[in-house]
Amino acid sequence: MRRWWSSRSPRSRRMRRAALLALFTLLSAAAHSAPRFDEVRAAWRSSDWVLLARDGTPLQRTRIDSRARRGDWVALADVSPALREAIVVSEDKRFYEHTGVDWRGAAAAAWGNLWNTRTRGASTVTMQLTGLIDDNGKPAGRRSIGEKAEQTIGALWLERSWRKDQILEAYLNLVPFRGEIVGLAALSQTLFGKAPSGLDERESALTAALIRAPNASYVKVAARTCVILRDMQALHGAGKTASADPCINLPAYVQLALSRTASAPAFAQGDDALAPHLARRIASETHPAAGARVRSTLDARLQRFTRATLQRTLAELNARARPRNVHDAAAVVIDNQSGDVLAWVGSAGALSNAPEVDAALAARQAGSTLKPFLYAQAIDEKRVTAATLLDDAPLDLATGGGLYIPQNYDHDFKGWVSVRTALGSSLNVPAVRTLVMVTPHRFAKTLVALGLPLTQAGDYYGFSLALGSADVTLASLVNAYRTLANGGVARPFFDVADHAPAPAGTRVFSADASYIVTDILADNNARTRTFGFDSVLATRSFSAVKTGTSKDMRDNWTVGFTSRYTVGVWVGNADGQPMWDVSGVTGAAPIWNGIVNYLNRRSASRAPQAPAGVVRTTVSYQDDVEPTRGEWFVRGTQMSSIALSASALQSGQGTGSGVDAQAARIGAPTNGTIFALDPDIPPARQRVWFERSASSARLAWRLDGKPYGQGARAAWLPWPGRHVLELVDGHGQPVDTVAFEVRGAFARAQEPPRHPSGSAPR
Repeated sequence: MRRWWSSRSPRSRRMRRAALLALFTLLSAAAHSAPRFDEVRAAWRSSDWVLLARDGTPLQRTRIDSRARRGDWVALADVSPALREAIVVSEDKRFYEHTGVDWRGAAAAAWGNLWNTRTRGASTVTMQLTGLIDDNGKPAGRRSIGEKAEQTIGALWLERSWRKDQILEAYLNLVPFRGEIVGLAALSQTLFGKAPSGLDERESALTAALIRAPNASYVKVAARTCVILRDMQALHGAGKTASADPCINLPAYVQLALSRTASAPAFAQGDDALAPHLARRIASETHPAAGARVRSTLDARLQRFTRATLQRTLAELNARARPRNVHDAAAVVIDNQSGDVLAWVGSAGALSNAPEVDAALAARQAGSTLKPFLYAQAIDEKRVTAATLLDDAPLDLATGGGLYIPQNYDHDFKGWVSVRTALGSSLNVPAVRTLVMVTPHRFAKTLVALGLPLTQAGDYYGFSLALGSADVTLASLVNAYRTLANGGVARPFFDVADHAPAPAGTRVFSADASYIVTDILADNNARTRTFGFDSVLATRSFSAVKTGTSKDMRDNWTVGFTSRYTVGVWVGNADGQPMWDVSGVTGAAPIWNGIVNYLNRRSASRAPQAPAGVVRTTVSYQDDVEPTRGEWFVRGTQMSSIALSASALQSGQGTGSGVDAQAARIGAPTNGTIFALDPDIPPARQRVWFERSASSARLAWRLDGKPYGQGARAAWLPWPGRHVLELVDGHGQPVDTVAFEVRGAFARAQEPPRHPSGSAPR
C-alpha cells in the first residue's frame, strides 16, 4: 500500500512544490525587505547629543532621548576580544560555522523541549539580529511559530548578504541590556565606566550574561556569568590554571556593577564629561537633537589640562595643615585674534560644593582686576601718564552715605608712587585718586563698552568702582582683557566653531593707551612693592597679568594675556563663603601660571610692538622718589623729569598729572545732621566724630567760631544745641562748613574738653 507521504505520491510532490514555493516567496520577501548593513548603521541614533572639540574629540555627552539609553555605534574592531569571545560562547557557539541557523542546536533544543529538559535556545546571533532589526532594537519576547519561521528565513538571507563581522557588530550595538540600556556602548560606560575596547574577561562575561536575562536578580546574573567564565576557560584549555576559579567574589562584584544602572543619570564619565557647563549653555541656545554632534572651538588637550590643574590646586590648598576653605574654581581661555574659546571649565567638579553651577558665568565682585581699564581710560584722557606720581596715603572721600576710606591690601601706604608702580603693585588709594579724575560715571560707561555686565550706573558704585565693587563674570572679564591684548578693540568671543565671521569690533581704548597698560602689566619690577621679585605671576615668556581679591576674600582672580591667548581664573566658593587667607596670588595665580606655561610650551610668547603713537623717554625723579628709568608716553605727553611741588604735597597729586587739586570737604557730620544723646550712656562716654576728605596738616577745625584742632579726625564731647563746624585753611579762611544739632535731656556740666591735637584718641 502506498502511503500519502510517499515521495512518489502526487500529494507529496504537490506539498514539496508548495513548500519550496513558500520558501522561495519568503526568501524573496526577506531579500526585498532586509536592510543593508550600512543602512542599519546609518539609522542608529544615540540617545545623547555630543559636544566635540575643534578636532572632533568628544568632550561631553548630554542625554536627550529619555526612552532608552544608547551610546555611539561601536565598530567591532573597537570591541575587546574577550567580549567577542564571551558573546559567541554564551549565545552562539557555532556562530562562525553555520549559515544563519544552527540546525544542530535547533535539534538539541527540540529534543530537550520534547523531554522537558532545560537547554539553551535555538536562536543564533543572526536570528536574534533579524528580530532586533525588525523590532527597532526593542526586546522581542517570546515569538510565535510563524514569527520564528520568518526569523529563520531572515537569518538565512542576512548571512548571504552580510559578513560575519558585520552581523556581530550590528548585534552588539542593537541588543538590549538591563533596564533602559540598549547597545554595548551604553552598557560599557554605565556599568564599567570605560570604552568597550577595555572590557576584561569578567566584565565581558557579565555583559554576555545580561543578554539572556537582562532584568534578572543579581544572584541569577552572577550564576549565569560564572557559567560563561568557566566556558571561556574551558575553551582555552591548558591556557588557564585549574586552580584559578573565575567565580570567586563574583556575586558581590555583579551586585555592585548592576547598582550603577539605577544611579547614573547619564553615562558620560571621564573624558566624556570634560565640558558639562559649556554643553548645557550651547544646548539651551542651539537645541540639538538626539544623536547630534556639535563641534565647538574647545581644544580637548587644553580643556583636560585646565581642569586637572584647577582640581590639583584646590586639593593642595585644602590639604595643607591649615585648610583654606576654598572649594570652587573656574577658568576660561580665549584666542586673542579669532575669539575662539579654547577652554571653559565652569567648576571644580567633585571638589565643588555646587558642581552644577557654572562659575564662569556667575556674577562676582571684580576686585582689583578693573584697575587696568581705569588707568587706560585716564591715559587716553591725558589725565595721567605712566610716570605720573600719585600719593598713596590715607584718603577720606565724602559720599552720600558718609566717608569712603580706601585701604591697601596690606593696610600699609607707600607714599608717592608712579602710575606704573600703582598699577603693577595694585595699590588701592592711587586707583581711587585716579577714579576721582575720571569719575565713576564715565568709567562705568567704559566698562559696559568692554562687555562687562554692570547693572547700575557709575554713581551707584561710587569711588569703590576703582577697587572692583561691581559684579562681573569670569567669561566677560577675560574677554575684556582680550581688548587690551588686541590694542583696545573689543570683540565678542565664540565657543561654537560654525560662528559667523568675526565683527570689526568697537574701539574702547587707543592702541597707545592699551600698549602702555600692557607694558605695565608685564613689568615684573612694577609688581615688587606688593608681590616681590620672585612672583608666581612671572612666566617664562611675555605675559601681562593682573590679580584681584574681593571683600572678605570671597573671590580672587588672576587674568592676563600672552601674544596669542587670554587666560582668566576665578577661585572662591559658589555659596559666597569667605576663603581663609587665599588671595589672587595664592589661589588663582598658580592655576593661571600653569595654564600659560602649558600654552607656551612649544612656542614663546612675544611682547607686542610699540604703536607709532607712543614714545620712550628717560625719566628722572627729584629726590629719587622712584629710580630713573625709560618710560613710555603717549606722544605729546612725554617728560624727562618729575618733581613734587608744594601744591602737589598739599593736594596729593604729583606734577605731570594734569589734574587740579581736590578740594577738601567735611565728610562727617553732614549738613543738617541731628544727633540724639542716649540717656542710657553716661554723657562723658558719648562722642561725635569730625572727619574730612583731605590729609594735609594745613587744614584745621573750627567749631562755633573757636579753633578745635587740625587732625583728619577729631572726637568731640557733644552738648545740646545748634552748632556750626568749619574746615579752615592756613589763613583761617573757611574751606567747607556744615551745621548740625544735638538734642538731649541734659545740659553740659562743663565746657567740653579739647583734644590737644584735635585728632581722634586712639
